[in-house]
Amino acid sequence: MDTDQALREQLHALWATIGCFLVGMTAGIILLWGDQYAMLGTGPVALQTAAVAAVVAALAFIISTVFYRRGETWQMPRWQKLVSNVSAAAITLAMGGVTAIGVLLAGQVLATGLRGLELGPLGGGLLIGVAAALSGRLAFQAGIHLSTRNLAALLFSYLIIGTVFAMTTATDPTWWQRNFSQLGAGSGAWAFNGTLIIAGLLIGTVGSYIGRDLHRLLEDDAIPHIATVVGIWFAAGLALTAVGLLPIDQLPTPHNIAAFTMLFLLVAAAGYTQFVLPNPPLVLKAVTTMLVILVGGSTVLTFMFSVISVTALESIVVGLALLWMTTFVRVLGILTPQTSLASQRRRLLPARSATR
Repeated sequence: MDTDQALREQLHALWATIGCFLVGMTAGIILLWGDQYAMLGTGPVALQTAAVAAVVAALAFIISTVFYRRGETWQMPRWQKLVSNVSAAAITLAMGGVTAIGVLLAGQVLATGLRGLELGPLGGGLLIGVAAALSGRLAFQAGIHLSTRNLAALLFSYLIIGTVFAMTTATDPTWWQRNFSQLGAGSGAWAFNGTLIIAGLLIGTVGSYIGRDLHRLLEDDAIPHIATVVGIWFAAGLALTAVGLLPIDQLPTPHNIAAFTMLFLLVAAAGYTQFVLPNPPLVLKAVTTMLVILVGGSTVLTFMFSVISVTALESIVVGLALLWMTTFVRVLGILTPQTSLASQRRRLLPARSATR
């Protein structure tokens, strides 16, 4: 990228930030018109602020994507365009969800130090405008050069933010003595369950982008293997979404089945994705081996010897999976050409020959 193009992108991002601020401030003033409101915590105004920021971030991402990357799919066959467009829609929803949880967590933290803060329409509108500007700027910037590495980093950050927010709003202070799923029970369950639903969407989308990068690297001959990679990642994301949709206090058995299925699929996705990548470098082999050994050992220590709690096991598996994903997408980013590649296959699956 040349210097002039980089400077133009920063100028566009600045205008996007100003526009997001004005939209957020205007919406905030309208929503808060007529009285003084408590702005922080998890009350109705905080939820409205999160909603405004989420919508603004999603719109900023859409505008950035259309402006900078709309030509990527022009030469692609219909099935490849469909995969690309569905992935873009999923990322847009995820951007909104990440923004909403991030704003709510910031409000929860600030409420600890700014107890009793109340603002009128103008002050509240300015605060909502700032939240919209920050989230809109980040979303707009993400849409300029969206990569698998960016998505993996977003997933990693989001899981941390969402889990911390769920911890701060948990109604059961002893949840950690059992497992993370206890954060999804009770009156504050929406925070943790919502985090899992959006995280599942992100995992499926990361898988789609891993498939995109593998296609750029291996081209059409590897499409059957690439489709399997994308399918496993999609299934893992679907299982995580099911964990959020099936609260443990209401549907314990389906919830546990979905949770352990998700953990298994994450490990399977890591193993098969590395198998598809030709001649994986030593660092990736080492991380994958560590993932399999530590997950297997931790599982044995949890269920056979009761040395490790289920909460610790969940932390270990998810943490190692994210470590592997971060390493893999960095390696893949080094190996993969950055230019978009249109498939020469008119169909994703070859048409079956007619039999007599």
